[in-house]
Amino acid sequence: MPKVLIVHGAGMNMRGKVQTEIFGPMTLPEYDEHIRKYAGELGIEVDIFHSNVEGEVINRFYAAHDRGAHAAIINPAGFTRGYPALAAAIAQVKFPTIELHISNPARRGGVSEIAPVCRGVITGFGIFGYYLALRGLRDMLAAK
Repeated sequence: MPKVLIVHGAGMNMRGKVQTEIFGPMTLPEYDEHIRKYAGELGIEVDIFHSNVEGEVINRFYAAHDRGAHAAIINPAGFTRGYPALAAAIAQVKFPTIELHISNPARRGGVSEIAPVCRGVITGFGIFGYYLALRGLRDMLAAK
């Protein structure tokens, strides 16, 4: 069974509380519920983690690497720009990482500094983006 680290970045704990016109009313625990459901349907084991602290996220990537994770999905949120140490950590781990955004940051002028070190990016599909990312990773890992 593939093991996938799911990382919710800075500010994700505020989902459903602020900026609902952009991100909708769903809260972070509701995101996690959907992600676990999608993972179960796809036969994937997920480790879901949230932090507003860059160093904690970096340490979680390294720990996942050491524990043999097969892949990761990160919604960097507030870590999208200005966090070169996080980008370096993602580039250093042996597994592929997908960057994911519920909305489309490019519509708001956002340019991700995390995307260049990721295998791919999924934006604008809402919570269903997690299903797309998990499915893509599962199929990619199976093809190896």
